[in-house]
Amino acid sequence: MNILNIENVSKTYMSKPVLTNVSVGISDSDKIGVVGTNGTGKSTFLAIAAGVVEADLGAVVKGNDLRISYLSQNPVFDLNKTLLENITDTIYAGGDHWDKMGEIKANLAKFGIEDPECNPSILSGGQKKRAALVAAIMTPADLLILDEPTNHLDSEMIEWLESYLQRFKGALLMVTHDRYFLDEVTNQIIEIDKGNVYRYEANYSGFLELKQQRLDYEMAAERKAATLYRKDLAWILRGARARSTKQKAHIQRFEALRDRVKPEEERFVELSSLPSRMGNKTIILDKISKSYEGKSLFRDFTYTFNKLDRIGIIGPNGCGKSTLIKCIIGQIKPDTGLVEIGQTIKIGYFSQENEALDENSRVLDYIKDTAEFIRTKDGLVSASAMCERFLFNPDMQYAPISKLSGGEKRRLYLLKVLMEAPNVIILDEPTNDLDIQTLRILEDYLDGFAGIIITVSHDRYFLDRVVTRIFSFEDINGERVLFQSEGGYSDYVIHKKERGIGESTSSGSLSEDKSKGRKNYKAPREKTKLSYSEQREYDTIEEEIEKLELKSGKLEEEMAGAATDFQKLMELSQEKENLDAEIERKFERYMELQEMVDRFSQNS
Repeated sequence: MNILNIENVSKTYMSKPVLTNVSVGISDSDKIGVVGTNGTGKSTFLAIAAGVVEADLGAVVKGNDLRISYLSQNPVFDLNKTLLENITDTIYAGGDHWDKMGEIKANLAKFGIEDPECNPSILSGGQKKRAALVAAIMTPADLLILDEPTNHLDSEMIEWLESYLQRFKGALLMVTHDRYFLDEVTNQIIEIDKGNVYRYEANYSGFLELKQQRLDYEMAAERKAATLYRKDLAWILRGARARSTKQKAHIQRFEALRDRVKPEEERFVELSSLPSRMGNKTIILDKISKSYEGKSLFRDFTYTFNKLDRIGIIGPNGCGKSTLIKCIIGQIKPDTGLVEIGQTIKIGYFSQENEALDENSRVLDYIKDTAEFIRTKDGLVSASAMCERFLFNPDMQYAPISKLSGGEKRRLYLLKVLMEAPNVIILDEPTNDLDIQTLRILEDYLDGFAGIIITVSHDRYFLDRVVTRIFSFEDINGERVLFQSEGGYSDYVIHKKERGIGESTSSGSLSEDKSKGRKNYKAPREKTKLSYSEQREYDTIEEEIEKLELKSGKLEEEMAGAATDFQKLMELSQEKENLDAEIERKFERYMELQEMVDRFSQNS
């Protein structure tokens, strides 16, 4: 039974149609994920369903007793009230009159907000989003509408929210970029594309298959219509006259074919830049430590980045992930220790928050200020052409940045970072506010990137897809350490469990007592095959070892020719020692991967 019907709804923003004659029914058991490219109207669709935005045309029909709880993309608080007062007003307005003060305070603390009596103006954007999420899930509702609920949550809280929504008895309408989250929580996907809505009775993985079937069918139908049009055009050119009803119908069919709307092949964000050359010295962290207000974030951390490192940094909110990144790029100085950056290192930094954008500047001018051209595998590509590849058509390129959606601004900022042609890419929460289509192409780009990748992310799919090593902030035996794990996020969960770090139990409510297993998240799936990153590593590691061994052999030859040059001999000797250590590490990793492949083959 439908509890809410969106009927023939249309909405236009700044002369741009975002929804066109859209009709959607939501039943009491639907768990719907909404997907689409940034700027297509996903947040607008949710806001119209929630009743906070009015459609230009059409109607939203719902029962008088339907209770809706809504989390907006950018929550707004009454600054004349405390945070606690804002949240209680929301919950009690939803029809819950029980005393919830203790539970609200406990849940805010759980989400990293220790002072519920504070004024909302002092909170960061992430803290505001988490506080609004507490209010949304604690408000009694038959329909829960969530816009990007996983933004600004750490991995454990994402898994907790995933479990909570699986148990939620009402209907769910949600926008999120987290593909694992969509797979586990939803049973339907709504895709918004060019103002139209397509509905798929499947989770995200099923949606990908069904969408491809739809596109294949549309292209096949277009080929058939094009063939028919050519035949009718030849008939018209022979001098057809509408002398009979039959001929009139034939002419009308020709006109309909002539004026048909042709399906567009799906456009992708194309990325293909060449990074700047990188010398032998990369980035060296030598026993760096940092504390904040008496709290140690990391201590005596040492690491030398290899030229093709793919590092994912994870941990609870406020643990020091972004601080570590800022120490690396030089925005913050460590309390002790050294950060050494090689002379040839060129860092591209995609921060959590967009840099200050001149809202009056044109999209194309913003990119041209970075570079007029970028060198790619296909030669030089102009800034305008790169904007096209990033789905900014000519009209959008000459529009002011103020007309872009939040997600489109993030995409523009990402393009600017990559136009700098860095050889080290640092991404701080790159999946926040980027649509899934852009993320997929970014992942493909990073696959072929010939440099260092460092990313802070809580997106488990993105980490599994991109990184080959995890740095995790963990509290072990009362001490904060950076735990290192080979592989992606799924591998980290297994390695963490093997080492006995943390707990993995089941939890019912957000504010349960510790004795009842408050931090009880979904157990990791049993591993039956190599992860994506492991398979990629396994496919290339033998070739990498062979190249390193050839390089080691050449160094031996150079050492023999430099026997009389002591300084040169020492430099070559040190370089060969480092190279041989890398060969040994690669070989050990190869044996580890081979052992896993053999074990999985035996079990299959």
